[in-house]
Amino acid sequence: MDNHEHELGGQNGAVTVSADDFAALEERIQRAVDLVKRERQSRATAEERAVTAEAQIRLHGPLMEQLQNEVNALRAERDQVRQRVERLLSQLDALEL
Repeated sequence: MDNHEHELGGQNGAVTVSADDFAALEERIQRAVDLVKRERQSRATAEERAVTAEAQIRLHGPLMEQLQNEVNALRAERDQVRQRVERLLSQLDALEL
């Protein structure tokens, strides 16, 4: 065994690992650790954004309801005005006969 190989295990289960294999394994483990860290950070960021969005929905929910009520009232008023104008036009048409 040269100085680039290490023997692991007992007498019956001896495994020889080269320094290159060990370095490659170490690099793969480091990439896996980095990936887990990035995924955890992404998850934490997503959770923070979700909490912020939920707070905004709770904050703006009543405003949205108020605006919807105003839109409905304006539509009803518009329909009333249209009916009145149609009635007036109808009366004008009756005068011309």
